[in-house]
Amino acid sequence: MEFIILLGTGFLLTFIAPWMRRFLRGWSLPFFLAYPLATLGLLWNASGMIQKQSSVQVSFPWVSSLGVDFALRVDGLGLLFGMLISVIGALVVLYAHGYLHHHPQENRFYGFLFLFMTAMLGVVWSEDIFLLFIFWELTSISSFLLIGLEHHEEKARKAALQALLVTAGGGLALLAGLVGLTLITGSSRLSVINAHGNWIVQSKLYLPVLLLILAGAFTKSAQFPFHFWLPGAMAAPTPVSAYLHSATMVKAGVYLLARLTPALGGTPEWHTLLTLFGLATLLVGALLALAQTDLKRLLAYTTVASLGTMIFLIGLGDSLAIKSAMALILAHALYKGSLFFVAGGIDHSTYTRDINRLNALAGKMPLTALAAALAGISMLGIPPTLGFISKELIYEASLESTSGGNTLIVLIALSGLTAVGLWVAFLPFWTKSGENTAKAHGEDVFLWLPPLILALISLTLGLLPSVASKALVQPAVEAALLKSMPVKLSLWHGWTPMLALSALTLGIGAVLGFSRTCYQHAVQTILQALSPISPERGYERGLAGLKHFATVQTNFLQNGYFRRYLLTTILFGMVLVGAILIQSLPLPWASFTPPRFYEIILVGLILTGVFAVTRTSSRMAAAALLGMIGFTIALIYLLYSAPDLAMVQFTIETLSVILFVLVIYRLPQFTRTRGGRTAVLDVLVSVAAGVLVTVLVLSISAVPHDSLVTPFYAENSLKLAQGKNVVNVILVDFRGFDTLGEITVLALAGIGVFALLKLSGKSEAIRTAEKEEAE
Repeated sequence: MEFIILLGTGFLLTFIAPWMRRFLRGWSLPFFLAYPLATLGLLWNASGMIQKQSSVQVSFPWVSSLGVDFALRVDGLGLLFGMLISVIGALVVLYAHGYLHHHPQENRFYGFLFLFMTAMLGVVWSEDIFLLFIFWELTSISSFLLIGLEHHEEKARKAALQALLVTAGGGLALLAGLVGLTLITGSSRLSVINAHGNWIVQSKLYLPVLLLILAGAFTKSAQFPFHFWLPGAMAAPTPVSAYLHSATMVKAGVYLLARLTPALGGTPEWHTLLTLFGLATLLVGALLALAQTDLKRLLAYTTVASLGTMIFLIGLGDSLAIKSAMALILAHALYKGSLFFVAGGIDHSTYTRDINRLNALAGKMPLTALAAALAGISMLGIPPTLGFISKELIYEASLESTSGGNTLIVLIALSGLTAVGLWVAFLPFWTKSGENTAKAHGEDVFLWLPPLILALISLTLGLLPSVASKALVQPAVEAALLKSMPVKLSLWHGWTPMLALSALTLGIGAVLGFSRTCYQHAVQTILQALSPISPERGYERGLAGLKHFATVQTNFLQNGYFRRYLLTTILFGMVLVGAILIQSLPLPWASFTPPRFYEIILVGLILTGVFAVTRTSSRMAAAALLGMIGFTIALIYLLYSAPDLAMVQFTIETLSVILFVLVIYRLPQFTRTRGGRTAVLDVLVSVAAGVLVTVLVLSISAVPHDSLVTPFYAENSLKLAQGKNVVNVILVDFRGFDTLGEITVLALAGIGVFALLKLSGKSEAIRTAEKEEAE
């Protein structure tokens, strides 16, 4: 129950945090820190129970009619991601206190931040897949609000919309995939779905479900070709980038695939698709990173590459690969979050993120430089950091895969990422000052303390790998594979091929890092030449095409012509109703009964009135003829023993004619009536619609059916409403609100008529006065 209360508190903070920040100012910081720290404490307290019984669960009925419960289950995966969300979330709150000080959107930032934090916790703790989907979409919405925080900037608005469209589009595909899982297994519980993986794999729906879920995961975790939205989201303030795009939201897709490994994994399709897209994303991210000069975009593309590595490892699917993926998730969140904080601190101090202008900053920003160095050696994979351990595991998993090309691709990409790590962590601080060097004005404690804390955590876990493996990595691996297994992390594995590959990666990365000026311009030129066929350009063309299509269909459908609206509505209804009628309902002439002579007379009167309405040029005559048609229908009610309906019809028609007369008696006659093709089309559509409705009514009346509604009203009208007239009781009592609504509409119509008449009188008086004044 504590976890549900915690999520409720997060949603409450979403609404009250902006007000707290506005009125409490700096004193609001302890209150804001309390939420992520309470989450951390709750997870720490539950970790012992998770290790003993594999999970902590809580559930209560929610949408019982659909079998959906508000069910949470915190296991090893939920523990790992929850720890990252809470620890980095607390540091983001601390960092934002300094970075966004006096920012015009500072107050609302905290509301959006807590909405996102709560949504991410909901994603990784949800046991019901539809509850997971709701939180999943909340992360997209809250990230849209955070990325577009500086909404006065066009770049921020464009980046926020791009991220929302890509991730929300994938979310729709994910929903369809989750529905497919429910159809196969008969349950929306993740534990049940994972327990019946053999049913899913053997189902004919397996491949469509897999593709739909991969679409949702790939868009969320910025896999190729959806990778472009993540670097674009760097338009967001640095606290947003550090939280969403390094440690939390972009790893939601990775989390989902790890969670569904028992249900969907182990097949050739799973292995091929995940390893293919993972390696493609790793390679593309590393290549694009080499062309960047902006600190945040450098980090963004390396994040894309790292996410590709995680997907690749999950695609391999064996215990070693899953262990490597979990270790990388932990290491990457720590060093990348720290480096994003460092990039923001540099930007805040120098007002630039261009590495060509950042030199010799260590003297002015020594503590930031220390945090960057500690995080940098983890990113480079240098002992004794957690990054070194995870890099060796990546090479070990790729060497054990069946394809030798995997290791080569990983080596090339990690070498490029090593070069980028040198540029980000060391180049701004330790290179010589130049003429175009940006000047730094010092560092703020709120800007250097969070990155230093993350870097020290990474270093500590590297020095004490058994703590990381026992407390976080092993429970996560066991939760992903649904089996108990020992997991051991260590700094030294002996003289192994993995160690040789790590050393080779550092060597190649150092060469690439120190020779940046020799090739970076060439890489930029090549990418510029390829930009017309890039996925981002495809997104832009697709969005432009969608807008053009919307314009065309709006101009066609919403053109201001009431006649076309009517024709479109009638034709569309005819197509739908006609298709259903042909397929399911019996033909009415199978039991056709010849009409009586008075029925023929009444129908003839109605048809004559309809024809006369279409030919008259007088509005008064048209109103009178419509009233005649209504009165004739009332006679039909009388002939079929429905005097109450007849009285209602008489009343309505009388009032309608009176209202028509009051409104239109001053209007001139029709100037013209349509003819030619237009009239022919109107007649054909009208006759076809009338015939269709007639056949539909006759077909329905020919079907014998037992109504449950009629006996209920007949038995309860006198008992419950003290009325013998069933129709009146239905209108006044059982459906009283409907009748009240109709009365309200009529009253508003009457008020409108009165207002038009008064306005018409005033307008005429004004025109008369103006004419007299002119004379």
